[in-house]
Amino acid sequence: MRRFLAAKGLDATITQGNEAISKAKAKAIIFLRHHLDGSMKIEYLTVKDSLELWTDLNGRYNHPKATVLPRARYEWIHLRFQDFKTVIEFNYVIFRITSQMKLCGETIKDEDMLENTLTTFHASNVILQQQYREKGFQKYFELIAYLLAPKQHNALLMKNHKARPILAAPLSKVNVVEARDQFEVKRDDHRGYNNV
Repeated sequence: MRRFLAAKGLDATITQGNEAISKAKAKAIIFLRHHLDGSMKIEYLTVKDSLELWTDLNGRYNHPKATVLPRARYEWIHLRFQDFKTVIEFNYVIFRITSQMKLCGETIKDEDMLENTLTTFHASNVILQQQYREKGFQKYFELIAYLLAPKQHNALLMKNHKARPILAAPLSKVNVVEARDQFEVKRDDHRGYNNV
């Protein structure tokens, strides 16, 4: 929220000892109230100073370490690659968790992300896990790019296949005549069986 106020040039209105003009303070109050829940708008209706409103809201809600961090830690501990259907789903969740932990002051390193990913492969993929370890990935994104490559190749193959399925290539003129002759021979053979 502070960044939004800064983008609007109103961040000075929520600093201690500010000399902001009343017009800027009014804009900040309107902006802050606009983002409040209906019942909270009524609760803070009488507050006229943007710094006072900001301080009250921070005291009430700015506890990410107490609320977000325990859940993020729990999710990190229980995050397993094998629990996801796709690499993209796993990647989304791992970045959501690490972003929440970073918000709370805890940083997850690339080595930790690599280790978490590789150690939580399904037991049937132990050899695959060892092969990925031997590649010596230093960055998490390198591993994810490597894991996503087969999916992208398969998607391209399927797209090409759907564009023209196997044996759907147009026949050359020589083959068309030969194919027509073979069809007529087979048709004549089948007619003979029906007459017997």
